[in-house]
Parts: sequence; C-alpha cells; structure tokens
Amino acid sequence: MKISVALCTYNGEKFLKEQLDSIINQTRKVDEIIVCDDGSTDNTQKILEEYRLKNASIFSIYFNTINLKSVKNFEKAISLCSGDIIFLSDQDDIWVNNKVDTYMDYFNTHPKIDVLASNGYCIDEFGTLHEKYSIWDVPEFLKKQQLKIDYFTIISTKSNIATGASIAFKRTIIPMVIPFPIAKNYHHDEWIALIASKKNCFDLLDQKCFFYRIHNKQLVGGVFCKKNKKNKNDLLSLFRNDKKQVSFIIYKKRLRKIAALHATYKL
Repeated sequence: MKISVALCTYNGEKFLKEQLDSIINQTRKVDEIIVCDDGSTDNTQKILEEYRLKNASIFSIYFNTINLKSVKNFEKAISLCSGDIIFLSDQDDIWVNNKVDTYMDYFNTHPKIDVLASNGYCIDEFGTLHEKYSIWDVPEFLKKQQLKIDYFTIISTKSNIATGASIAFKRTIIPMVIPFPIAKNYHHDEWIALIASKKNCFDLLDQKCFFYRIHNKQLVGGVFCKKNKKNKNDLLSLFRNDKKQVSFIIYKKRLRKIAALHATYKL
C-alpha cells in the first residue's frame, strides 16, 4: 500500500527539521510527503525547499497564497495525497522511528479499522522528556477497570482523545470527513475521530508512537497532567461511561461538550 504524509506548516522553523528527519528516517519508508505551507514568514519555506531538493522523489510543497488556517490547510493537504494510507503530521513533534511500521501492521491485522491514533510521549521545547499522564492513557485506564470503551460516546460527550499529530487513516474514509466543518475551537482531528468512531472503525493504540511537544506557540495543547493518584482518578471520572456518580463539575464539562458539538452540527 502507498503511504502518504500530510504535513502543514506555518512559521515552524524552530522544530521543523527534527520532525522532517523523523518522518524520512522511518524503519518503513513513506512514499510521499505532501507539505502545505500557510504563508510562513520565517525560514520555514527555505527549510522545506532544502528538504525537497534532497528528497525530490517523495517531497512536494504547496505554498498557500492566502492563509487558510490549520483546519482548511489540512483539508487541502489531505486532498493532495495519493496514498492508500494517509498520516497527518504537525510541524513541531517527532515520530518514533517505527511509527509507520506499527500503524501499518495494525491496519493489516485489523481490517475493520479505518482511522488509527496512538498514545504519545511528552517533550518540552528543548526535547526533554517529561513523565505525565495524558488523555491518551484513558482507554488503558478504562480497560484495567474492566469498563467498556465507547469511543463515540467519549469523543461526542466528554473530550476528544484523538490528536491530529497521531492520526492515520485509509483514503476510503476521506469522502465521509471532508469538507471539515469550521467552528470555534473545533479541529479536524476531532471530526475525523468522531465520524470514524460512529462507524466503529476507529481505534487508539496504547503504544507511544510520537513525541508531542509542549511549547508556548502551539495551537492546541492541554493533553497532559502530572502523574498522581488524584489526576488519574479525575481522568477516569471524566471519561468513564458507567453509572458511577460523578461530580457536578464533570457534568458541566460534558454539557459544554455536547452544546459545542450541537453548534457544529448545525453548520
């Protein structure tokens, strides 16, 4: 199967080379890297051109004449991909060197899965690793509590646990998810995971397949918390779907989530 990477950039010069190197140096090579730059004014475009010259057979760059912003820029990048499997990539993370191998093995052994995400490591702007709990730990927490995992209910009423930086999908799902809806604080990764989970073709690997970078210029964050018993219990309370009593604060969060999704569906 042909493997594509859809990478969106915007003023990402600080971390871009590390991400590009981690994609190019995968144990299973990708067939194409489609980059859509959203009008960078730093050295991002220069870096991209350097990598294109060195990797001309797989590297294509598209420079937007107007700023599309993240959601529509990813929509454009995906539409330009020709692969059977498309990996999404942010500009500031780092892939574990066998990420593509791991995902492709899972797709091959789980043919009903069309969209796949994974757990990830927490690093800071200097690349230092931090031991944290994350929302990606939740499915494993639920399994250990012998609780049923319903990804559609989790994503639609509690919180999105599929981060775009970790998502890969079969191109057959593209007509079901594109065009992406535009709504305040609503992102393409959540939409893809929502549609796929509704069709029971979404899964999330507990294996950590990428390094998610926390820094002051990232568009989306808030996925990590300190490793302690209270935070683990809070995560369980937010995401569990049984009849165990939860706090009023948790119910408020769920209601806000449902209200936001309702507004998005009306678009």
